[in-house]
Amino acid sequence: MSSAMLTAMLVLFAASIPVAVAIGIAAVIGVAGFTNFPLIVAAQQLFVSLDRFPLAAIPFFILAGNLMDVGGISRRLVEFAKSIVGGVQGGLPATCIVTCMIFAAISGSSVATTFAIGTVMIPALVKHGYPVAFAAALQATAAELGVIIPPSIPMILYGVTTQTSIPELFIAGFGPGFLIGGALVATVLVWCRIMGWGKQDGLGRLPFLTALKQAGWALFMPVVVLGGIYGGITTPTEASVIAVVYAILVGMFLHREIGWRDLYPIFRKSVISSSVIMFIIACAGLFSWLLNRQGVPDAAAAWLVANFEGPGMYLLGVNLFLFVVGMFVETSASIIVLAPILAEAAERLGIDQVHFGTVMVVNLALGMITPPFGVNLFAAAQVANTSIDQMMRYLPIFIAVIFACLMVITYVPAIVLFLPHLVFR
Repeated sequence: MSSAMLTAMLVLFAASIPVAVAIGIAAVIGVAGFTNFPLIVAAQQLFVSLDRFPLAAIPFFILAGNLMDVGGISRRLVEFAKSIVGGVQGGLPATCIVTCMIFAAISGSSVATTFAIGTVMIPALVKHGYPVAFAAALQATAAELGVIIPPSIPMILYGVTTQTSIPELFIAGFGPGFLIGGALVATVLVWCRIMGWGKQDGLGRLPFLTALKQAGWALFMPVVVLGGIYGGITTPTEASVIAVVYAILVGMFLHREIGWRDLYPIFRKSVISSSVIMFIIACAGLFSWLLNRQGVPDAAAAWLVANFEGPGMYLLGVNLFLFVVGMFVETSASIIVLAPILAEAAERLGIDQVHFGTVMVVNLALGMITPPFGVNLFAAAQVANTSIDQMMRYLPIFIAVIFACLMVITYVPAIVLFLPHLVFR
């Protein structure tokens, strides 16, 4: 059954069937063709896969990101970041990266970060003489920090599927997020000097105190959201609701950039985005349930432990495997299907589950900027009105930088575990 399901799923992927539909059809083939269960069991398991309280955080964080985009929070964060790093040659690309790091601490979604920051930063980069394809590639790359720096939707999924502490996963994301963000900033600053770009990036930059004053309410939002989680006051799900309420209050009554008529399109967009992710989770949950009934996780874990000598080789093999998987399979689906299998083998080898989960999320985040199915690439291309083919001129350098950071995160666990050990253990 497992072989038939996997074969059907890969064939459907090759036929350009949407990821969620392909996984769902493959799972239904497994139920109908290889079990004695009635098909109603498939519908039942779709529901069971979504019947988990932490998953409620996903639509709320998506809604909060859309509210921040329309409510002027994104634009103010850009001006604040520009006041810090925008005064040097290459400062505008650095501003894009720093803004995505700040926005990531609120939204939890790379696609939301791409649209919210890209609509401001990509036109600004083009106006200052940067190639459109470079601006789009940079935005797509920087936006992946949205799933690494907490709160993070993929980390919520990993925590739910492997029973790992979500607050610990969240706080573990800061080290890798700052490492990758810093490496990207250094890369673009050197790149711009070599290419001669960005000599006028400081034009129109606000004084730091002025930008800080304008962005004050926006900058206070991560304090409210993450402070509640780490202070033990709220769960991640409750914090996501607080983020929505905060974004509405700031956008409607403080910045006054959201009107009552704006709420319907914002909610509609958020519902559609949330439905897509939830449908993937439901179908992947059914697929994973069938694999578990066949004993695939236990068998795969035993094989991996037997064929990889020690944690170091296992992590290398997993990284290479996930890098390929991330090119073709959506991040949420990859985590739901693969995390229970890979995490069990990692636990047998003595690898910390928080460290392994962070490595897995960072690796799969790379899939968001690698063809052919990188979701950030499609989003950035849409905002910039360019093609992914043109973006490919600039993407390899960004991919190489992030992969190098991934290797450091993999083999220097302290980068990931320092804060969780300090706060929770």
